[in-house]
Amino acid sequence: MFRFSFLFQFSIASIFLLISTVCALYEGSAIVDNHWEWKYSTPFSQFLYGEVNSNSSISQLDYLIYAIKFQPTFPVIMVISSLYLLILMGYHFLKQQHKRFAYYLSFLGGVLFLLSYFIFNSPTFGGQILFYIWLVSGVLCIVTAVIVYSQILNRNTNEIAN
Repeated sequence: MFRFSFLFQFSIASIFLLISTVCALYEGSAIVDNHWEWKYSTPFSQFLYGEVNSNSSISQLDYLIYAIKFQPTFPVIMVISSLYLLILMGYHFLKQQHKRFAYYLSFLGGVLFLLSYFIFNSPTFGGQILFYIWLVSGVLCIVTAVIVYSQILNRNTNEIAN
């Protein structure tokens, strides 16, 4: 059922995701000391609680926003390992169903394009990096989906011709 290579890759990517998440949250906790940044880097807290007036009302998700904006190394590792896990799981569970795998990659590519659209005009270096990672990953997912789907069509036309 589960092959060793899948479990090994899944374990390594999960470890990278876990460690990078902890490190990103640690780096993002610096927002607590930067009161002037609360207005610009706490969208989740503002959505949940309204205006942020104390450091106790800052959401953990806003720690990630702050880390993405000013310390993007670990958030980038988080994004890449998350994408790797999503593609790995999709491939593992849909490897016998090529058409569904192509649809899965198309959907994932669309979500990545949508995410890149939301941070298109980011003024921070970390936001720009994340924009390009999501954009390039979306393009790669769509291109791979088109290749997989075209292979299915070619195989079907060859079977009909024979």
